[in-house]
Amino acid sequence: MSKSYEEINSKIDSGDAVVLTAEELKAAVQEHGVERTAKEVDVVTTGTFGAMCSSGAFINFGHAEPPIKMTKVWLNDVPAYTGLAAVDAYIGATELRDGDGMEYGGAKVIEELVSGKPVKLRATAYGTDCYPRKSIETYISLRTVNQAFLFNPRNMYQNYAVATNSSDDLLYTYMGKLLPRHGNATFCSAGQLSPLLNDPKLRTIGLGTRIFLGGGVGYVSWEGTQFKTNVPEKNGVPAAAARALAVIGDLKQMSPDYVRGLYFHKYGWSLGLGIGVPIPALDEDIVRSLSITDDKIFAPVLDYAVRSRARKPMKEVSYAQLRSGSIDINGKEVRTSSLSSYRKALDITKELKKWIQDKRFHLSRPVEPFPAEQVQRPLEINSRTEA
Repeated sequence: MSKSYEEINSKIDSGDAVVLTAEELKAAVQEHGVERTAKEVDVVTTGTFGAMCSSGAFINFGHAEPPIKMTKVWLNDVPAYTGLAAVDAYIGATELRDGDGMEYGGAKVIEELVSGKPVKLRATAYGTDCYPRKSIETYISLRTVNQAFLFNPRNMYQNYAVATNSSDDLLYTYMGKLLPRHGNATFCSAGQLSPLLNDPKLRTIGLGTRIFLGGGVGYVSWEGTQFKTNVPEKNGVPAAAARALAVIGDLKQMSPDYVRGLYFHKYGWSLGLGIGVPIPALDEDIVRSLSITDDKIFAPVLDYAVRSRARKPMKEVSYAQLRSGSIDINGKEVRTSSLSSYRKALDITKELKKWIQDKRFHLSRPVEPFPAEQVQRPLEINSRTEA
């Protein structure tokens, strides 16, 4: 038995769609089995909330009087990219404020905009006949600008490594503070709630898929940078970082509950972002994929004291082990902690479920699928003829 997107959207319109969160679906499969659950359930909501560094926002400020072609822009003294049209700029989440090290960054600017706070805009220009102004300083907010939208090149990584540190030194990384001699281990995935682990081959997720993004409606806009499929699998899901998605969405719809600036001590800034993806229960194969649980999802443990892109996994551990609070590394019980909030991911699955039940959100069929096979290339030192 299979269903179509049209049938499911029709049931959403009539209020007859059966919508479960990813957690509820797993319980339903354990109680009733895949076949019965596939017949009864129409949509399953998945979610994740965590640090997503490859994020940022495009903003159009509007034209000043007299007009200016902005060549340098700062938002709360954080540089924004301006190699675009006259009053467009892109503020990256990891960009740092000029002059004070790591105290403030682009992700915090984005959070403050979403929170409704004013942000100082400073811009300079060389001046032209059509854009005579050479500098401007003012305050903006989401209320005053024309467009402001997140455009994130890589979000929702499909699984990720567990970080630990074998050295005698404290390490400050994007995986948080790693204590010496395997004093802790950190991980960053919502595991069994995570969208791309519930649809591991991206059968229902592709270009144009409508999603929950930061508390508003967004869309999948492309394959994420570093999208790859050539990684080991266990129980039908990647056991290492694999696929990722680029996403886009209106910043003006978003909520500070799901868009947060995150500071990693002595490393820098990242954007804490909440994303939810509805997965249509089209057939039994999809429901079988959705039934995956934390004890069947594995991640590699990597030693971040090895300063190389070619770190070899020390071992693999399941998300059930990681969420238990400790794992074994070389006979030592090592405390674990997550950079991804399971509770907020669960909140997102519940909120998206409510949107669908309230007929405020319908499913969209992907315009194009993403590659079934793709390899990630490293950066090598090449001569001109080798490139």
